[in-house]
Amino acid sequence: MSLFRKFFGNSGDNSKSDETNEDKSPYTPEVSLPIDEMFTHNFMKNGGKFIYCDSLEEVNENFLNILEENDWFEGEALCFDSRLFYLLDENKINHTNVKNPNFILSSCENLIADEGSILFSSKQISHLKPNELPTNMVVFATMSQLAGNKSDGMRFIKNKYEKEYPTNITTIKYFEKAKEEDFLHYGSTHKNLYLLLLEDL
Repeated sequence: MSLFRKFFGNSGDNSKSDETNEDKSPYTPEVSLPIDEMFTHNFMKNGGKFIYCDSLEEVNENFLNILEENDWFEGEALCFDSRLFYLLDENKINHTNVKNPNFILSSCENLIADEGSILFSSKQISHLKPNELPTNMVVFATMSQLAGNKSDGMRFIKNKYEKEYPTNITTIKYFEKAKEEDFLHYGSTHKNLYLLLLEDL
């Protein structure tokens, strides 16, 4: 999508505007961004690793790069989504009777733009709470899963599952350890999270 390339590709002239933005008061109202740019900005601000993919082939290539970067080959991974098993099987990563997973590979319900978080349910993480999941996460999502805020995300879930409504609905927002603990991070669990985002619009 050209918006992502525009967002990541501009350099030079933006350096001055970035400096002035950093000097602004936190109470200054932000300029309204398109939903995809808002999510990308907030997600990366929270410490997430964002990988934009044009095709499923690029998803496979970038997943392989993640495995190489972290030396996760022939290890173990949690995965509750059978549609993603092929990525693990192709790379000889065990996902049955897992005892010591290096990471979890999952899909998600939605990407929440206004806070740069990822919305999960029991469909992706089963009964596990965020602090019970591996620190390392690789999440596969599509552009059509972008939601403006949590209310929009909950509405999407309600429309998607008419009968078998999922449980354990939760968001994960912090993707790096806070340098200083404050009330915003209290009780939260940080994750080393890679997002493989596929263009499907």
